[in-house]
Amino acid sequence: MSFDPMAAAVDWLDAYRAGDIDTVLGMYADDAVIHCACGGMKTSSGKDGRRAYWRDRLTRYPASGLDNLQPSGETAVVSYVARGGIVSASLTFDASGKIATHVCGPQN
Repeated sequence: MSFDPMAAAVDWLDAYRAGDIDTVLGMYADDAVIHCACGGMKTSSGKDGRRAYWRDRLTRYPASGLDNLQPSGETAVVSYVARGGIVSASLTFDASGKIATHVCGPQN
């Protein structure tokens, strides 16, 4: 069975909406990097860095609903409603189906 980036992006958003930090973190590759422009540009990497990012994210910018979902090869772009507006996240997956790169920011 082949990997479906769109299904993985929906699972990611479902875990985010549920506030399930352990499930969200388990979706990232060990060397994954998060680049986030919400509230100022920041980069998070390593297990501790990603956990700190997600603790803050779940507190300050909880997600409530899906706005849009678009495929692009091994990348899925998911737009969702969060506190303060719509955020767009580009999730690029590695060969094992884990998130390798996560780039997000407010949608203009």
